[in-house]
Order: sequence, then C-alpha cells, then structure tokens
Amino acid sequence: LRERAQEGAPMPAVVLVGAQWGDEGKGKATDLLGSRVDYVVKFNGGNNAGYTVVIEQPDGGSEKYALHLLPSGILTPTCTPVIGNGVVVDLEVLFHEIDGLDARGVDTSKLVVSANAHVIAPYNRVLDKVTERFLGARKIGTTGRGIGPTYADKMSRTGIRVQDLFDRHILEQKVEAALRIKNQVLAKIYNRRAIAVDEVVEELLSYADRLRPMVGDTSLLLQQALDRGDTVLLEAGQATLLDVDFGTYPFVTSSNATAGGACTGSGIPPTRVERVIAILKAYTTRVGEGPFPTELFDADGEFLRKVGAEYGTTTGRPRRCGWLDTVIGRYATRINGVTDFVVTKLDVLTGLERVPICVAYEIDGVRHDEMPVNQSDFHHARPIYEELPGWWEDITECRTFEELPANARAYLLRVEELIGARVSAIGVGPGRDAIIVRHDLLGAD
Repeated sequence: LRERAQEGAPMPAVVLVGAQWGDEGKGKATDLLGSRVDYVVKFNGGNNAGYTVVIEQPDGGSEKYALHLLPSGILTPTCTPVIGNGVVVDLEVLFHEIDGLDARGVDTSKLVVSANAHVIAPYNRVLDKVTERFLGARKIGTTGRGIGPTYADKMSRTGIRVQDLFDRHILEQKVEAALRIKNQVLAKIYNRRAIAVDEVVEELLSYADRLRPMVGDTSLLLQQALDRGDTVLLEAGQATLLDVDFGTYPFVTSSNATAGGACTGSGIPPTRVERVIAILKAYTTRVGEGPFPTELFDADGEFLRKVGAEYGTTTGRPRRCGWLDTVIGRYATRINGVTDFVVTKLDVLTGLERVPICVAYEIDGVRHDEMPVNQSDFHHARPIYEELPGWWEDITECRTFEELPANARAYLLRVEELIGARVSAIGVGPGRDAIIVRHDLLGAD
C-alpha cells in the first residue's frame, strides 16, 4: 500500500469486522489505524452496538470514550468520519453523542452522513420494544432501539431516509403511509395507543437544519478519495456471527456485518477492497439470546466477566462468557476473506493455570471441524477443547511479541494456526497504546 501511494496509484479500501458475536474491541483497532487512514466509514447497524476507546493523557491519566453510532474515527483529528448508507440513524442519539464529544473538546465538524441512510422513527422504537415483550421466551434479545423495524421498513420500501427530512411534503407522505399499518398493529395486537403523524413529522423535522450541513453523497465522496490515493477504512458494527445472512439466525442483527456488507453499506465496489482485518477476542462473549457452544456457567465464566469487565457498552447487560472458539474463527476467516487478525484482551487470561481453546465440536457423537450449516446442530454442539499452559506474568507493558511470556506466545501461535490467518496485532490492556503490532495492518509488511 505504501508503494502504491508513493507511485500515485489509486488506494484500496480496508475492511474491519468482528470475528465473533461483537464486543471484540473493534473501536480500539480502528483507533489504532486512525492516524494512518483518511476516512473511517461505519457501514451497517445503528446505535445498537457500542465500543469503548481509552486514550492515555500526558499527565498519566486517561480519557474513556463510549461510542454507539458515530464511527470511532471521530476521535482522530486528521480523519474524516462517515456514516454510510447502510446505517440506520437515530437522530436524537446522533446529536447527543456529538454534543457529548464537543463538550469534551473533540472536533466533530468533519462528520459526513449519507443522504441515503435510513432514519429510525419513533414508531420503530415502540414496535421493537413491544414486539420483544410479546415474544416472551422466544425473544431475540434486541436492544429495543428500533434497529430491526427500521431495516424491515427499508426492505419493505416504507422507510424514511435522511434526505427525506429536507422535503416536508415527502416526509409527511412517508410517515402517513407507514403509520397507516403500524397504528393498526399497535392498537389491535399490542393494545397500544396510535401514534400521530404530525407528532412524528415534527420530531424528525426538528433535526433537519442541524443535520443538513453534514449530509452528502458519501459513495461519491469515498470513491473520489480512493482515486486520489486516500486510505478508506470500512468499520463494521456488530460482528460475523450476528450477520443477518451468515450469523446464528434468528439471533442476529438486521444488517450485513461481514466484509460483503462493507460494499453495499458504503457504495464502494468490491474490486476496491484488498485487505480485511478481523477482531478476535482472546476468549468469547455474546449478549442476548442464541446458541453459544463454549459458554461457561461456572467460576471460570465469572472470572472472564469480572476481569474483562464484560458488560455491554450500550445496554450495561452482563455478557455471556466462554473460552475461545476457533471453529468460529475459521468460519470468520472464510466468510470475510480475512487477511489479518487482531487478538484483543489477551491480558484477561493472565493468571490462569490452563487456557482451553475450542478446536472442534462434537454433535451426536460426530466430530465437526467446521461450523455446522444446520442451526439445530449448532445449538447442540459440544466443544472439543485443547488445553494450553497459562502464564502469570503481567503483560500489559509488553510492546513486542518477544516480550510476551513463552506460554502467551505459544497460545497466540496455536490460535493463528487454528484460525487460518495471521495474527498481526495483540491487545494487552485497555489503554490506547497497550497493543503489540507484529505485522503492519495496512499491508506494508
């Protein structure tokens, strides 16, 4: 990539995805690359996922930033953050996050929002919550923020896009059409009051003037950036096992969180993508319902939750915890075309006498080395573990692979072998600089 830039040739886009069920530490990885990329694009999801970035201060302290809707590149002054067309936008949350960052001295003036991104209307949030309650034991485990209903509106062609806020007549027509059916559902199925068209229109229009300067043709903007040699990082919300097509359906998100979704969610063609970086936590977590073969219900699970501070950035819900599952890792490599992995939170495993790794599944007495295609089989999968010796040394100050304890290095090398792609960076602590880089994530080595 460096040679290509020096020669003045067009640059490729780089995709960053989660390799598990989310919460792997994508924000930190994006932040690591932020000073070397020109654009960071959020291409899917909404404010249903969060990530935390910790920035060390010159006085020895640190600043923690919890982001939900904004791309993590918003924290890098030299970077242009973009909300792509594949994102669903809660305007109240958007401006709440912007105001919070502005109050802390972060410059948010470069943010660009796609005119084609869909807007989460108030009735989408209402429907999300009442539907989950109605499902009871069969609930999906959504965050209740209206993400799914907004994507459903998009696919049924009754959605509201950002550009619609700048034409009151169009907006009124779309809201009226949407509520004609939704009010019937709310009143006759869920016994909730009907929502007034004017109420929704006025709430959405209240954001229009402030939003207008941020809105643009982001597909054109990004392709022009690539043509002139800028580097564009495409950042997934959620993760591979939550992808609506390739995740543990129906316990998934409502968008494509895999590398393929980066193209449809940004308007960048697949021929411009040459590197795919996947984030893999050194153990496994998930939030919400659904199968989880390596989930722990004992003291080990509580250890991972407590030491890893495994509570949702967006919801505060305790995360389900389990040992690293390399069957999932191999699946992520295949589905996304991963070229480089970043393993995060390796420091959480410090102090364990033995560190298990799931290398395969046992289903009805048969060993499976790859993800079963049948969801019922995956639900009944039992992990087959390989145990590696642990380490006791503090690794949070390590900055080279060679500085890690021998057993930690052995663990990473075995993981690399099992997932089928190189481990290029390792997170060894919560700080912004607590990371080891083995290979250049932008492909210079």
